[in-house]
Amino acid sequence: MRLLIKNARLVDGSGELGTADVLIEEGRIASLAGGDAERVLDAGGRWLAPALTDPHVHLRTPGQETKEELATGLAAAARGGYGTVVAMPNTEPVIQEPEQVRALSDEARTLPGARLLVAAALTENQEGRKLTPAALLARAGAALLTDDGRTNEDAGVLARGLVYAAAAGLAVAVHAEDAGLRGGGVMNDGPLAAELGLAGNPPEAEAARIARDLEVLRYAARKAAALGHAPRLYLQHVSTARGAALVAAARAEGLPVMGEVTPHHLTLTEEAWRGFDARFKVAPPLRTEGDVEALIGALERGGLSAVGTDHAPHTAAEKERDLENAPFGMPSLEVAFPLLYTELVERRGLPLALLIERMTTGPRAALGLAPARLAEGAPADLMLFDPAEKRTVDPARFVSKARYSPWAGRELVGWPLLTLVAGREVWRDAGLA
Repeated sequence: MRLLIKNARLVDGSGELGTADVLIEEGRIASLAGGDAERVLDAGGRWLAPALTDPHVHLRTPGQETKEELATGLAAAARGGYGTVVAMPNTEPVIQEPEQVRALSDEARTLPGARLLVAAALTENQEGRKLTPAALLARAGAALLTDDGRTNEDAGVLARGLVYAAAAGLAVAVHAEDAGLRGGGVMNDGPLAAELGLAGNPPEAEAARIARDLEVLRYAARKAAALGHAPRLYLQHVSTARGAALVAAARAEGLPVMGEVTPHHLTLTEEAWRGFDARFKVAPPLRTEGDVEALIGALERGGLSAVGTDHAPHTAAEKERDLENAPFGMPSLEVAFPLLYTELVERRGLPLALLIERMTTGPRAALGLAPARLAEGAPADLMLFDPAEKRTVDPARFVSKARYSPWAGRELVGWPLLTLVAGREVWRDAGLA
């Protein structure tokens, strides 16, 4: 069935493209000049953009479905404007076998919501010792390899993993923190941690590990080149000014590295800890105002090229534990885009097209996927959002199982109203005529 979206203002990572009537047929954009259709939707001048891609989510399946499950996670993603998400493998059991990748992918295809891509573990049981079969996992459909949630302490294993992943056409994503320097830190190490009497996680733990991993990448790139391959390193949730500077310098040098930044590291600081509220406990921790400014600058200039939510749901009971024992992580799929639209585009003047690029084509580059563009023949993975309608973040209305949020009560604009995946409606706001 053909769908015509009339009077839509178009924007993708290449820029603002004017107003058009978008005809969708057989899962693709058939025309930007209108046409006959069985269904017609008047966008009323709202923005139409490519659906977002999130390279870093935790959907907790298998084994942790009390926190989240595929159905709720993919529905939450669609509600947030995401057309594609990549689920991390730190589940119970760990996703490390080709059969597991296929099974999760097959299950997701039976569910409404965003498209699921599956990340597999880089090492067996994410223990950092023995590599998983990269080629077989790639053949089964794995989107990338990562021990996310664990730090890769053995540089030699990481180097070999980068080479083997490159041969299989996959990137390797890493949680870049030095475990020894991080220790038992729960918040940013500094004067505030000392004042509050809480164990600190120093910014040097991130910078030291990024610096090491960049040297590992340099070595792996030389080894892989001799075999005709090119490794790709994806640094997850960069949180410090120094970390962002290291990534930017490496990219300027031409190293095949990409850096990710999260909505929470772009909009929150360690000052949130004054309320002793575990909703703000994440790994790596919230940093200083200076770090936030540096991260926004790196996102704007391209030193950090992708936004990933690190959507990490837990039960309310778990997050109500004391700060030392509550788990790390927060849910953010449903609020990430309006949050960043409000804070970065509306309040700071970041170009809308740049934010769209960092939430679509940037993550897709890490996954080896084609850029997201609004063009005839392109896949009809689309998000319609309203730049004017104000809504308050109300976790009680989340479709995610994690119905709490560090942004609860905050008034935001830019909420997604419609999400399409291959032309199929996976989220539609009740107020959209």
